[in-house]
Amino acid sequence: MSLYHEAADILSAPESTGGSLKQRIFGQGPKTKKLKSPPQQLYALVFETCKWSSVLKEVIDSSELLRHERKLTPLLALLLTHDFLLSKGGIALPASHGLRAAIERHKARLTSELTRARLRRKAPSTSALRQLVTVEAAGQYPRWVRVNTIKTTLQTQLDTTFASFSRVPSVRDVITGSPAGNLLHVDEHVPNLLALSPAFEITKTQAYISGAVILQDKASCFPAYLLDPRPAHGDVIDSCAAPGNKTTHVAAIVKSRMAEGEGGAHKQTVFAFEKDSHRGLTLDKMVNLAGAQGITKMSLGRDFLKVDPAAPLYSKVGALLLDPSCSGSGIVGRDAMPTVHLPELPTAPNNKNRKRKREDNREEESAAQVLVDDDGQETVVSSEKEMKRRLDALSSFQLTLLLHAFTFPAARRVTYSTCSVHAEENELVVLQALRSEVARKRGWRVMKRDEQVEGMRQWPVRGEREASEGDGEVADACIRSYKDDGRGVMGFFVAGFVRDDALVQAGAEEEKPALGNGRLEKSESKKQKTLRSNGQLKNGSDATMADADDANSGSDRDSSDSSDSDGDEWGGFDD
Repeated sequence: MSLYHEAADILSAPESTGGSLKQRIFGQGPKTKKLKSPPQQLYALVFETCKWSSVLKEVIDSSELLRHERKLTPLLALLLTHDFLLSKGGIALPASHGLRAAIERHKARLTSELTRARLRRKAPSTSALRQLVTVEAAGQYPRWVRVNTIKTTLQTQLDTTFASFSRVPSVRDVITGSPAGNLLHVDEHVPNLLALSPAFEITKTQAYISGAVILQDKASCFPAYLLDPRPAHGDVIDSCAAPGNKTTHVAAIVKSRMAEGEGGAHKQTVFAFEKDSHRGLTLDKMVNLAGAQGITKMSLGRDFLKVDPAAPLYSKVGALLLDPSCSGSGIVGRDAMPTVHLPELPTAPNNKNRKRKREDNREEESAAQVLVDDDGQETVVSSEKEMKRRLDALSSFQLTLLLHAFTFPAARRVTYSTCSVHAEENELVVLQALRSEVARKRGWRVMKRDEQVEGMRQWPVRGEREASEGDGEVADACIRSYKDDGRGVMGFFVAGFVRDDALVQAGAEEEKPALGNGRLEKSESKKQKTLRSNGQLKNGSDATMADADDANSGSDRDSSDSSDSDGDEWGGFDD
């Protein structure tokens, strides 16, 4: 089977097949093993064809290619036309091959229609059209780049790597600006963070290759920045560390405080745990690339939940960053497959009915929901009941992790984050943690908005009041972001917790612990009672390791960072 037939098969597989494009090509499943084409070549062909498909559809329809070449399917026409018009090597088939001949005998018309498509988009050259297509594929998102202050400074990068960029006042200007220009916005919320024009090939710069700059979504920078670990807080733990963006961000903050002279006699250490040994190798690579190996002590293949908080090694741990398994519902660029715009088949009897049937099938397939982990592994959820069961298992595991963090003797600050938009994994977990016995005994409460670092205090999108059971202070303490809302970030949630000595054993005579605002716990909402009656979101020791194991199977445990959809992930994952 040719490269083009295999590419067409991948694109025509139903959504119920599951798996992202990368998973379908690079995964370990039986279908993947049967592929004969080189995986990298196959991925590039499919991804680039999808990216160009809106333009190629115009070219093919206007040239009436499918009317003249009845043996071509719409997908084969797209794939072959892409390589004929846009690939440096042309169509990867012998000159005598029938598929290649079917395209090349329409060379003049196809070339002419591509020129017309370019002019309709007011692109003066094919290079300008390529930039425009790249920007359109990126949608409402810039390239978020964190300057790694372990190796460089923001000003140094502005003067070197980004010297030719035009600085604009907002992210919206970067997204909507001319594709032909390189635009840059210095973020107003997170220090040392830049929003770049989507078409700029940051992965080819020396700064990226050396680890001086790291691809990282803005929302993914919130946890380390909110944690704000200072020398007085002691050592830091990243509990679910791979691939390492948040780990290296924490390490950069720690080192910056040392450079500012805040450090005392104790040299801070960042302890990074990664349960999965294979992903641990990615963490190790990232930490070394970022130059954080002198600050970071990695525990590869070790489960944070099995760490003894009373061990002498962790006696000075005062700050913990938790970014556990989640449904991945907020991740950008992790849809099951990229969008492809298909050319129209020539008009034929009953063709309208066939089109309606295809649309009906797509509607049925789209009804299925997909949980996506941070490796692109997907679990197709066929019903609301199954989705509820998965979210129950995930939230129970997340609570278990959070309560374990509360037990570290010297801990004073904790951040809890997910790349999910579901309240079950976010505000409801926060509420359960605040009501737990360990929170009451050790004086844990939510980090109020007015106690947060300036950038997080100013971030306008806060927690859901209804999901917080009407507690405005808890909702305001929680930080949210939503994809596709014009701010150019992924869907995300983060909340901070601080240990308040005044609350330790305060109100020990009361049956209910205090919430973040110091009031006694209100009666549970109907939704909360339902969750508890179903064994969800258990308190304290009731959140079992069995729940954690259930959550880890087929969902987002193996990472807390998301990656860029265009395949140029390394040098920092665009999480």
